[in-house]
Amino acid sequence: MSEYFLLPLASLPFPNIDPVIVYIGPLAVHWYGVGYIVGILFAWWYAKRLVTNARLWPDGHLPMKPEDLDDFIVWAAIGVVLGGRTGYVLFYDLPRYIAHPLDIFAVWQGGMSFHGGLLGVILAMTLFSLKRRIPTWTLFDVVSAGVPVGLGLVRVANFINSELWGRPSNVPWAIEFPNGGPFTRHPSQLYEALLEGLVLFLVLRFLTHSRLKLKAPRFVGGAFICGYG
Repeated sequence: MSEYFLLPLASLPFPNIDPVIVYIGPLAVHWYGVGYIVGILFAWWYAKRLVTNARLWPDGHLPMKPEDLDDFIVWAAIGVVLGGRTGYVLFYDLPRYIAHPLDIFAVWQGGMSFHGGLLGVILAMTLFSLKRRIPTWTLFDVVSAGVPVGLGLVRVANFINSELWGRPSNVPWAIEFPNGGPFTRHPSQLYEALLEGLVLFLVLRFLTHSRLKLKAPRFVGGAFICGYG
């Protein structure tokens, strides 16, 4: 019998936090959704700070107005919702939505794909930058710099939802997830929250403020892609 099928002598209990924070009538407010919202708001706030700091840009020339980002947050939110929902419908539960197409619009029931949401934001950035005549890569750079915070929050929500757990393991910090089978597993969601969230944010912060890499278009966005990928 594989050692992974034996529970370790010491392991961490799953906290069993309710995935729903609060019910408001028929609407259930999920940790996952709050992670998305807080992540978007933080990225918006942080991007505004970047584009108003002349020291970070070539010759002190600001690449866009803060008001541009005020408008872009609406585009980003639409991209996240449409992309995230479309990705979930197509890749996670397509037979159900073919049988019940109206359920596609029942977003309050949950069901979002993070990668779909990311693609939706990328499309929104491209269209918005073309409309406002802002360099696309510059917008991508400033948005990418704050995205890791949202990544980290969503991964914590994945942990609360007991999903996307890691491989079976008997390390002392392994967790027996409710739906993870008869053995303990790596809490990979928390690893990713730390690495894709906090660590990646600090790396990008170092690049933008210490190495002044916003002066080199594509560098910060490319670093984000490398760090996340």
